[in-house]
Amino acid sequence: MEKVKDKKKILIVATNASKLDDFHKTGVWLEEFAVPYLAFQDAGFEVTVASPLGGLSPVDEDSLECKNPTEWDYTIKALNGTAKLSDTNYKSFDALFFPGGHGPMIDLAKDEFLAGVVSYFYNAHKIVSAVCHGPAGLINAKTETGEPIVKGMQVTSFTNKEEKLVEKDKLVPFLLESKLRQLGAYFNEADPWTENVIADENLITGQNPASAKKLAQVVVKKLLNQ
Repeated sequence: MEKVKDKKKILIVATNASKLDDFHKTGVWLEEFAVPYLAFQDAGFEVTVASPLGGLSPVDEDSLECKNPTEWDYTIKALNGTAKLSDTNYKSFDALFFPGGHGPMIDLAKDEFLAGVVSYFYNAHKIVSAVCHGPAGLINAKTETGEPIVKGMQVTSFTNKEEKLVEKDKLVPFLLESKLRQLGAYFNEADPWTENVIADENLITGQNPASAKKLAQVVVKKLLNQ
C-alpha cells in the first residue's frame, strides 16, 4: 500500500463499557478495532486510541475466537491503555473512527464531551467514520446550525434485524438503526452479516464486522487523496 508522505493522524475512540447489564458483558468487538487499526498503521498513519475515561477499553469476550488472525491479538495492547479523550489534542487529527461492539451503546451514545468532538470533526469537514455500533457515538453530534449531523445523510449501522438475530434487542438501551432514522438519517440496510459501507461526503459508516475491512479501505483512500 502506498505510504503517505506527510503522516496523517487518525483518532480512534473506543468504549470503556464492559457490560450491558449485570448478566451480559460487552466491550469492543475485536475485528472492528483490529482490522482498521492495522490498515491505518499499514498506510503510514499516526494512530492514537482514546476513550472517554482513558485506560482499559475492554474487548468483548465473544469476539475472541480461535479463528481470529494472531495479529489481531497484538492490537489489544492499544486497548489496554487508551488515552483519555479530553486529554488529547483532538483538533490536530485528520480523521475520527469508532469501532463497534455493544459498548458504545452504553457510554459513547451519551457522552457530551464526545458529542462536541464529533461535531468539531464533522463541521471542519474532517473524516468521521464508524462501524457496527460505533455510530452510537454520532447521535448527539450537531451541525453548525444545531441539527443532528446524520440528518439528511446516507448512513448505516448494525441493523434492527441483526440486533434481533443476536438476541440483544431487549438488552440495548435503544435500537441504533431506529435512532438514526429518528434523527433524520437515510438508513441503508443490507442483508444481515454482509459487507455494507456507506460514504456520504466526510461521513463513512459500516454495518457490521464484515464491513470493517472495506470501511478502513475507504477511509485510507480518502485520506491519501486529501
